Amino acid sequence: MAEAVPSFVLDQLSTFLREEGRLLGGLRQEFQFIRDELGHMTSFLRVAEAKEEDDPRLQEWIKQVREAAYDTEDILDEFVARFARHPATGFYGSVRRIFSSIKNLRAHHRVASEIQSIKSRIKSISEGHQRYQSEYGLSAQASHSLSAVNNTTWRYIRDDALLVEEAKLVGIDQPKKRLISQLLEGDDYQLKVVSVVGMGGLGKTTLVKKVHDDLDVRRHFPVRAWVTVSQTYDFQDVLKDLIRQLHKEGKKPVPQSIESMTTTELKEFVKDFLQQAGRYAIVFDDVWDVEFWNTIKFALPESSHGGNRVMLTTRIADVASASCIESRGFVYRMEPLSIEDSWTLFCNKIFKDGNCPGHLMDVAKGILDKCEGLPLAIVAISGLLALKDVDRTEEWEVVRRSLGGELEGSGRLDRIKEILFLSYNDLPWHLKTCLLYLSIYPEDYEIGCLRLVNLWIGERFVEGREGMSIEDVARGYLSELVNRSLIQVTKVFYEGTPDTCQIHDLVREFILLKSREQNMMTVTTGQPTTWPPEKVRRLVLRSSSSNNTQHHQQRHNDCFDHLRSFVTVGYTNLLLSKMLLSEVLGSSKLLKVLDLGGHEAEEEIPNEIFNLFHLKHLDLSCTRVERVPKAIGKLQHLEFLDLGNTRVRELPMEILKLQKLRFLRVYQLVDPSDDDYGSHGFKAPTNMGGLLALEVLDNIDASSGPTIIKEIGKLTQLRELGITKLRREDGKELCSSLANLTSLRELSVDSIGKDDDHEIIDLNHPSLCSSSSFLQSLRMLILRGRLEKMPQWVARLHGLVRIDLNWSGLRGEEDPLDSLQHLPRLGEMNFCGSYQGEGLCFTAGGFLNLKRMHLKGMGGLRWMRVEEGALPHLQKLYLEQLPLLEELPLGIQHLSQLQRLSLYEMSSHLRGKLLDNRKEESEDYARIAHIPNVFKLGPASEPEIGAVHVLYSET
Repeated sequence: MAEAVPSFVLDQLSTFLREEGRLLGGLRQEFQFIRDELGHMTSFLRVAEAKEEDDPRLQEWIKQVREAAYDTEDILDEFVARFARHPATGFYGSVRRIFSSIKNLRAHHRVASEIQSIKSRIKSISEGHQRYQSEYGLSAQASHSLSAVNNTTWRYIRDDALLVEEAKLVGIDQPKKRLISQLLEGDDYQLKVVSVVGMGGLGKTTLVKKVHDDLDVRRHFPVRAWVTVSQTYDFQDVLKDLIRQLHKEGKKPVPQSIESMTTTELKEFVKDFLQQAGRYAIVFDDVWDVEFWNTIKFALPESSHGGNRVMLTTRIADVASASCIESRGFVYRMEPLSIEDSWTLFCNKIFKDGNCPGHLMDVAKGILDKCEGLPLAIVAISGLLALKDVDRTEEWEVVRRSLGGELEGSGRLDRIKEILFLSYNDLPWHLKTCLLYLSIYPEDYEIGCLRLVNLWIGERFVEGREGMSIEDVARGYLSELVNRSLIQVTKVFYEGTPDTCQIHDLVREFILLKSREQNMMTVTTGQPTTWPPEKVRRLVLRSSSSNNTQHHQQRHNDCFDHLRSFVTVGYTNLLLSKMLLSEVLGSSKLLKVLDLGGHEAEEEIPNEIFNLFHLKHLDLSCTRVERVPKAIGKLQHLEFLDLGNTRVRELPMEILKLQKLRFLRVYQLVDPSDDDYGSHGFKAPTNMGGLLALEVLDNIDASSGPTIIKEIGKLTQLRELGITKLRREDGKELCSSLANLTSLRELSVDSIGKDDDHEIIDLNHPSLCSSSSFLQSLRMLILRGRLEKMPQWVARLHGLVRIDLNWSGLRGEEDPLDSLQHLPRLGEMNFCGSYQGEGLCFTAGGFLNLKRMHLKGMGGLRWMRVEEGALPHLQKLYLEQLPLLEELPLGIQHLSQLQRLSLYEMSSHLRGKLLDNRKEESEDYARIAHIPNVFKLGPASEPEIGAVHVLYSET
């Protein structure tokens, strides 16, 4: 993170000097000096950050670099804002006139004075840079030697993990048995890899060590080795370590010649040794990248002895999966301990008899909840509590209330901090920044991934990459943090895309500590706030029940002058939020991110917002805003505008001035209780096609006719498009426009009306059938409205992952399954009032990749049949409001992968059969006996079965 701020300031400086440098006159050389010096220091910052924990002077130096970079950015932005606003026939001509005025000459002199001040600070900081390089013997190229220090520390921590007494291990028996069976079963001659993946502290090393040392495993594999890799491995050292262990296991002397061998020679040595030895089992503990496996696998032969095994432990999902692809391997994802096992481990570590006194039960369980089943966290916290007086409940209460403080102030939890620090330190700077940004969210908050990645973009944490949209890059960042087990996905959207996520409480505590160190942001809840002595750059107003509005009296007057972002999270006190927003807008002229999503704002957008020259990100979603004024055109740097679920129904012509706008969402749900009905869109200006940077446009009202439909065809960068109130006669024009949208991934089309009043959606036109790019790129299709027949091109959407058909009302002879069953990637299918026929037959070989299916509101459906070989991967089946369906789908027993069957408001006959016949010999239960979870929900009019009734569940 230390190098993050200077890095993006460097980018901004370089771009400005290249494109607008002539405006600076004599200041150009000063800016160039600052840029060059920051560049030299930035290359040293990553190395310095790894050492700052042990040296407060180094911490202070890093802070000085960061603040100098921030202040440079402030001056640059003030300069641009002042001299880019003035009207003129030409931009540079206007600047020349500005500089000729006395007023702006004074402003120029003030900027020059501030630049000289920054330059002096940079010179002083640069002297510290040279001093620390000399003192530590570090340079920009010395990260390898420093990594060796970190690697040593890491090995000590891992050794501690292996020293946990077996008597203290809990919850390990079942996973141990499962892994042993994976090692021992089969006598094939192909090398098999077993990977264990999960976040740090889950006990991966401990589990695999117990498996590796198991007596049956030792007997089965005469050749064994255990090699710790770590994130900073040297490949030659790994190979030499492996050779030493193989010889030690076989009681053979280690050949001295390995010390002078090249990497290639070492790999050949290992390969030859293993081919001649017996059946082997090798563990590579703590693997951090796929490249390691792609290199080491060539030294691991499929010997004539057969049944060879390799085990890997890793925090990164990609490493686990990549290592198993070629070997028909097995990936075991470590899960946190169960509540029962967590409690057992907790009590065994603290109390001599393993029993918690009754007066400590509540507080102990509250503390244990913080650990969320993380074994290493439980052990560390237990070690802290073991020193507390069991007769003094208040001491335990202090720990529960201040667990975050314990992370900072107590050596008892240093192991967790060190583990997280090493994971954090391995991240590239842009991922460090993105991870620390999560400190804006309260504990256990379910984070919307779309909102998060767009905040990252607005904050300029995301670097553009050729051939990728900026949002795709940001989602790649999110995926990498998920793969590293630092973020946990809680819900997924289509194609497995993360929809919501969370962070483990202890990870969050670590993030908060690092964020405070970096002055990353300031969080207030209305409680008395200790404002940082540094300038506040990012301000977060978080949910609180407090009515305190006196927080502002505790800060200095210019606290918000350098503010770059203001974000509200969760429900906030209305009076407090209005006061704080008023202060922010009154003094924060450099604001770039303003996120008021869900904020109970007044019905009009505050006028001060339109004076924010640098504003890039404006989120007013889920507010009561009704109107967007013409002044919106002043925000010419705006890239993101979210008015989703507001009362806005029209945008002014001035929106067309926002040529950098890439995300525009405006809608109001038709029925907030049921999103099957879609949403109201917004009426757009007639020349909407001029916003050429748009990538997301949702939801545009098409009722005005073909002109606006034609404009959509000009927006060739669109990836997501939502259209409402489409008229039947405009279907052909829409198809022509869609054919131009070669990057479109998500398409939602609503016709005019609701339920039976829906107008027909007519998209059966040849222009789309011949647009191969459109057909290949589309991933999600939602059609809300009547269909006379399925569009022909739907059957050619070979990349389609999800389809929703709502209120289609297709007649019996227009079976929608015919068009969909052979789509190779289709994973989710949702029908609501889609079909008027009496039956649906899923034929053999159809829907080979479908995992989730929801069938709802089809009043004429009497039967369903699943042929053997159809829906082979279906995991979740929801049947809802199908009143004439009186039998379970015929052939449901063929759905061997089905994990959940949910029956909502189905016929009383079907409900009665399932309730009355719950016997092993019942034919109905025999057909669904293989499904782990079966749920039924009756209509609200039948209170005895109006709530969810769990017929049975294994979870």
